[in-house]
Amino acid sequence: MLTTIRQIFRPVPKPSRPPPIIPDGQRVYAIGDIHGQLDLFNALINAVEQDDSGRTPAHTTIILLGDLIDRGADSAGVIAAARDLQARRNVRIIAGNHEEMFLQSLENSEILRRFLKFGGRETLLSYPVDPEACHGLSLEDTRALMRRVVPAADIAFLRGFEDRIAIGDYQFVHAGIRPGVPMSDQDISDLRWIREPFLSHIGDHGWCVVHGHSITDDPEFRENRIGIDTGAYMSGRLTALGLEGATRWIIEASNANEGIITTLRETASRIRK
Repeated sequence: MLTTIRQIFRPVPKPSRPPPIIPDGQRVYAIGDIHGQLDLFNALINAVEQDDSGRTPAHTTIILLGDLIDRGADSAGVIAAARDLQARRNVRIIAGNHEEMFLQSLENSEILRRFLKFGGRETLLSYPVDPEACHGLSLEDTRALMRRVVPAADIAFLRGFEDRIAIGDYQFVHAGIRPGVPMSDQDISDLRWIREPFLSHIGDHGWCVVHGHSITDDPEFRENRIGIDTGAYMSGRLTALGLEGATRWIIEASNANEGIITTLRETASRIRK
């Protein structure tokens, strides 16, 4: 595996609003939707830790923005890696819509049907399951299989994820927020599922919202939000956003012909309203 760090410096336009700030002495890394891509997650965490150790000492928080599971090949491995990371670093994890579906599917057949359609089958097969044994199972039999093969510790771990995290002038959520609604009154369904009217809203939320959920080719910087879901399960690119003071930078792990590479770029150059 070849891992390299590359720096790209670009001019930063002057924003029309004061830039959001992370409090003094703190540093934050937010990681977008992983979706079972264990190889990308491991490479990105290694790059984040290398980047963190190369900067001035700070109280560092790593935030996983949700959707650790589904679609990719090794959701069980991602859960294990995230738990291990949380045991040795200050890691906070937000629940995504896919974690919600996984947990609710243990009790609800209609949600289980949706879960299996949108990546849940891959999650189930990342546990010790014979793929042939899954063919033709009823929803009830599939639920019983899930309860047998998914460790209780994994379920408890997912249940412990947070809904949102506030640090400094930033609000970290999975999908977004409902514009015009105070943060204390936000519906959990919006935090995990919303796209519009959040994505097209250009007004001031009172926070800069960092989110995943909605895939873009590159990290999307706007004055009121930053989206960092670059579609790891289909693009082969997993993105982290670094924040310290008013500074922002991007670290990405991506599949390449020579293996997984990581890149670093100092950025705020694509901010738009």
